Amino acid sequence: MSKATFAVSMIALGLGCSSAVMANTKVPVVTSFSVLGDLVQQVGGDHVAITNLVKANGDAHVYNPAPMDAKAIASAQLVVMNGLEFEGWMPRLLESSNFKGNKVLAADGIEVIKGHSCSCGGHGHHDDHDHDHDHDHDHDHDHDHDHDHDHDHGHAHGEFDPHSWHSIKNVKVYVKNIEQGLTKVDPNNAEDYQRNAANYIQQLDKLDIELHKKVALIPEDKRSVITPHAAFAYMARDYNIDFHAPQGTSTESEASAGDVANIIKQIRSEGIKAVFVENISDNRLIEQISRETDAKIGGQLYSDALSEPTGPAPTYLKMMEYNIDTIVNALK
Repeated sequence: MSKATFAVSMIALGLGCSSAVMANTKVPVVTSFSVLGDLVQQVGGDHVAITNLVKANGDAHVYNPAPMDAKAIASAQLVVMNGLEFEGWMPRLLESSNFKGNKVLAADGIEVIKGHSCSCGGHGHHDDHDHDHDHDHDHDHDHDHDHDHDHDHGHAHGEFDPHSWHSIKNVKVYVKNIEQGLTKVDPNNAEDYQRNAANYIQQLDKLDIELHKKVALIPEDKRSVITPHAAFAYMARDYNIDFHAPQGTSTESEASAGDVANIIKQIRSEGIKAVFVENISDNRLIEQISRETDAKIGGQLYSDALSEPTGPAPTYLKMMEYNIDTIVNALK
């Protein structure tokens, strides 16, 4: 073999290896909290490398980003967050990271519920939906339509309740938004993302039917639930359950003595059988309410985060099933 032929062969081999490496490179994606981390994994499959910021059992309401978070965002091609001002710390983190990639607001296009201070009734109490939150999903997600302002709002939420992942109907929108975001940064694998999203939406539909059947076992006038903070308005709407909480939609809010007194009065007057703790909340107030009313603690609900992998709610599907099972079993 001549030197020239050898050189050409080596160049071709090198190009082939480079193409193979490029083909096997995973898309670096940062997700704001564990629910989104799971959803991106379901859609992205083997094509994504996910860095999730607020870990399992973590509270995104009070999260303080670390330097390593800024480093992860700076090297990401895609950042996926909930939106609806859930991640009050994210705008500043994106700015400090000098992030130049693409963003997905997972809740873009859902039917939102306006924020509530304490209670979330499921029996026709949610006429205050906002249908104008439906945006064109073909637009560039780089702009932040739900107003992630850079001024100091702390961790408080805005006009809308951000806990929209407690509705399977909403999460189907999340999945489509994630699919579109991944396709934008990695069009070569668009068919895989589309197929994964469609398969996962089928699983969501199947689970939704099963959960409605389970809730139907409880008479409507017995579906009253007490939780530490008001995180379940979307579940209340979809499954016709009354949720009440001494705290508002953020765990940073403090329940007043009047709020607690009203909850205790309601438990006694309505004969509410069970109260529930949460995986992310300080549950001492709920434990106090349980002692003062003799309402049993019906179990732990997963509100703003998944469980660790060995826990009962390590994925979104398992979280939804576990929460409904826990509520139904306590109210039987």
